[in-house]
Order: sequence, then C-alpha cells, then structure tokens
Amino acid sequence: MITVQRLDLTDARVMIDAAKAKAAEIGVPMCIAITDDAGNLVAFERMDGGKVTSTTIAIDKSYTASGAKKATHEYGDASQPGKPAYGIASAIGGRLMVVGGGLPVMVGGACVGGIGVSSGTPAQDMEVAQAGLDAILATL
Repeated sequence: MITVQRLDLTDARVMIDAAKAKAAEIGVPMCIAITDDAGNLVAFERMDGGKVTSTTIAIDKSYTASGAKKATHEYGDASQPGKPAYGIASAIGGRLMVVGGGLPVMVGGACVGGIGVSSGTPAQDMEVAQAGLDAILATL
C-alpha cells in the first residue's frame, strides 16, 4: 500500500480565497478550480462577472496541472508546430491545457493537487493562480 497526501476542501477554500483576493485586487473576476492529486475537482468558484466559458477552462487547467504535475504554461511553447509536444492539446479528449493559469501544488516533491484560473489574460490567470498556490504553501 501507499500513503497519499492530497488537497482537501479546507485547503481548497484557502486557495480560492487568496486567488479571489488577488483577482479583486487586479480587477478581473475569475473562475477558480482546485483539484486533488488525481485531477478530481475539489472546489470551484466563478466570481460574479467571471466568464461562463472560463468555467471549463479553469477546471481543465487545474486537471492538467495536477495530472501532469506541470504548470500549463510550460506546454505552451512545446506544443507549437514543429516542437516536441505539437498536438498535445488534443490529448485526453482535449482537456490538456497549454495556456498559463494552471499550477500544480507540490509538497515534499509530490503533487497533492492543482489550481486552475481563467477569465483574464494568461499572465493575469497565472498571477491569480500563484496567489492561491502561495497561500496554501504558507500554511504548510
């Protein structure tokens, strides 16, 4: 047997609250998703004004970050034509995101979950996701 650590609902609330605060600070209402180590949704919130189309994108960014144990923006350049991961965005039913805003939560070298944010520019999404990640890491 193995013992697995993963984000729980309390952790997700910490992350969402911090991400919402950052989104409010920069003036961009966001969709924020938290997944566990297996990419399963733990919590989601669409701020008032967050784009409806960003709901699925935020969830899939978090899914990608958890499952691949890699930030979504790291796939951006590698997934362009002629690059080693070209076409990867169509993998796993199109759920793999290659745009910034998804970050894995790494604790002791293991991925315990992820955060995905969408509704702003990729840079804004990454900034808000980083605020959520920083908040949970500060509690450990």
